[in-house]
Amino acid sequence: MARILVDYAAGVRAKETVLLSGTSVAEPLLKELYARVVAKGAYPLLRMSIPELEHIFYTSASDSQLRHVSPIAYYEARHIDAAIYVQSESNTKYLSAVDPKKIAAARQARRRLNDIVHGRVRWTLTLFPTAAYAQDAGMSCAEFERFVAQAMFADRPDPIREWENLAKRQEALARRLNKVRTVRIVGEDTDLSLSVAGRKFISSDGRHNMPSGEVFTGPVENSAEGRIRFTYPVCFSGKEVTDVALTFRRGVVVEATAAANQDFLRTMIGLDPGAKRLGELGIGTNFGIDRFIKNILFDEKIGGTIHLALGNSYPETGGKNKSALHWDMIKDLRRGGEVWVDGKLFQKNGRFISSR
Repeated sequence: MARILVDYAAGVRAKETVLLSGTSVAEPLLKELYARVVAKGAYPLLRMSIPELEHIFYTSASDSQLRHVSPIAYYEARHIDAAIYVQSESNTKYLSAVDPKKIAAARQARRRLNDIVHGRVRWTLTLFPTAAYAQDAGMSCAEFERFVAQAMFADRPDPIREWENLAKRQEALARRLNKVRTVRIVGEDTDLSLSVAGRKFISSDGRHNMPSGEVFTGPVENSAEGRIRFTYPVCFSGKEVTDVALTFRRGVVVEATAAANQDFLRTMIGLDPGAKRLGELGIGTNFGIDRFIKNILFDEKIGGTIHLALGNSYPETGGKNKSALHWDMIKDLRRGGEVWVDGKLFQKNGRFISSR
C-alpha cells in the first residue's frame, strides 16, 4: 500500500515536503509511508491524531472555536507539495449525537483552507482497514483487509501497472462523454435529467482517491430536473441517512426526504445556497469493488453505480457551484437502471453500451 500511495498516487519526488495524516490506529501504514517518503529523498511531515478528538471538539467548543482556523494550517497548506490522508477511524459513529449545525459551522469555516489544498497540493485520500470499518461492512477483519487489498490492486503482482491500465480505459470513456450535452438517469423511483454541455468529464484513476475508479463532471448548475431515490444509505459525519429521495427543479432541490435522519439531511442541504445544487455527477467503473460497505471512498467507485454530490463542484470540470458541502449519494443501476446520453442508451444494468 505504501508503494502504491507514495510512488503512484502522490507521485512523490525528491526534496518535496509531504504531509502524512491519520490517527494513531493507522500507525503501521503511517510508518511504512514515512519510510517510503524518506527513501524517495523527500521530507515527511507527520500529523498523527488521537481517535475521537473531534467528538471532544464538537461537544465542548464555543462558536468562536468552531469558526476558528489556525493560521498555521494556512501556512502548511501553502507550503506542502503533497499530502496523503489516511482514514483510520476506530468508531465510525462517534459523531452521531453531535448537533449537525456545529459540524456545518466548522465545515463552512474551513472552506477557504480546503480550496487552497485542492488548488495547489497533490493530495491523496486512502483508508487503513480497522475493525470499525470491517464491522460496518459486515466482514471479519481479515476479510475486510483482503477486500481493501483487492480494491487497491495491492493483491496483484504489479499494482501500479494495473492502475495505469485502468487510467487508459477511463480516459477513453471520458473522451466519449466529453462529446455529450445531456444525461438522463432512469431507475426505480428515479427519472432525472441534467445538462453537461460545456463541462469536462475527468478520469479519477487513483491519484486523489485510493482506491478509485470513476469518471466525473460538474453538471450545469440550473439544469437538474426530476427525481432520484438513492439505493444505499448516505453516511456522513457519523450519521446514517437512509432512503434519501430528492426532487429538483431548475437545478435546485425543492423536496428532500429520508426514512431516517431527515432533519440532518435538510440541515446540511440548508448549509448555504450552493448546498441545494449538484456539484458532481460520477460514474463508478471499478468492478473489483462489488459491494456497499458504508464508506464513500469505496462505495462511489462500485462498477455499475452512479453518484451525485450536492454542493461544491470541482472547477477543473467547469463546474461553478460553490458550497462548504460536498455530499456524495449513490444510486445502484445494476438491476434495471439505465443511463441515456443525448437520447442514446449509454449504460444498462450497470454495463456500458458500446458506442459502435
